[in-house]
Amino acid sequence: MKRILSLFLARNKEYYRDRASLIWSFVMPPLIIAVVALAFSRGDQPLFKVGILGDQTPAWELLQQPSIQLVYYNDQDKALQKVRYHQIDLLLDNAKQEFWANPNSQKSTVVEELLANQGITTWQKDEIIGDKIRYVDWAIPGIISMNLMFSSLFGIGYVIVRYRKNGVLKRLQASPIRPIEFLTAQVLSRLIIMILVSTLVFVVADFVLNFVMLGSYFDLFIVGVTGMLSLLSLGLIVASRLASEELANGILNMFAFPMMLLSEIWFSLDGAPEWMSGFSELLPLTHMVQAARAIMLDGASLVDVSDHLLILGIMTIVFMTISTSLFKWRES
Repeated sequence: MKRILSLFLARNKEYYRDRASLIWSFVMPPLIIAVVALAFSRGDQPLFKVGILGDQTPAWELLQQPSIQLVYYNDQDKALQKVRYHQIDLLLDNAKQEFWANPNSQKSTVVEELLANQGITTWQKDEIIGDKIRYVDWAIPGIISMNLMFSSLFGIGYVIVRYRKNGVLKRLQASPIRPIEFLTAQVLSRLIIMILVSTLVFVVADFVLNFVMLGSYFDLFIVGVTGMLSLLSLGLIVASRLASEELANGILNMFAFPMMLLSEIWFSLDGAPEWMSGFSELLPLTHMVQAARAIMLDGASLVDVSDHLLILGIMTIVFMTISTSLFKWRES
């Protein structure tokens, strides 16, 4: 424990003495949030979105028009949430001849009126009431999670590779320190730094944007820590043997960019091919974003997101086991 504490303190000192890295950790997240807020917090999109439960689409001519986008769902509860938050304008169940509309949504009313001549008036109508969620409210959990992902992967993976290249690890090998102690100290150090930075960014962003937060801050904290541990463990796998910073940078980007694109940070994967949605479920950032978004926008509890937490926990154990077994003090 004493050796872990010494390594932990040394890594923290190295971090805050690197002024450029320290400043960038605080500057980059607010810049990303500001750009997203300016670029996407605009009026309604020009297309209507109509959800279809199952795979039976009503044979209505209007639904074939390019002005209406059809999105298919198998999960009714998920689809109804989309109606509640104005993310789709109408939900149709052709098998039961039933539809759901949001009376608080002008677009929902317009689509219903457009479909009146198609035969929708003979269907059973149900109302789902809810206020619109701004794009920035929807995107905030993903943006903060994305920042944590980059900090996790590069903050620990790149640093350990640099240690190996500069001969620091070779010196540590001559000490009584074991690999598990060294890796534990690195993870704890980076975890504490990321918690402090992300908390400050969250508070400032909330003050500026006043985004939606319906759930518990403690539950969100647990999700954040669990997600960070899985991402830190993934970064350790890359750092376990490499001594080339260029190669490490490439591999870390190979991990980071699929997660950035497919973890629903910027856009939903509703309507995407099944293989893409399935691949997304294999990414730790996806479960972190979905759990955080459920807590912030739906008021979900830890029990409600326990499946995501379980998957993240399993990933952490698997990644840590792999990284510990592969770790070498010197370049192989």
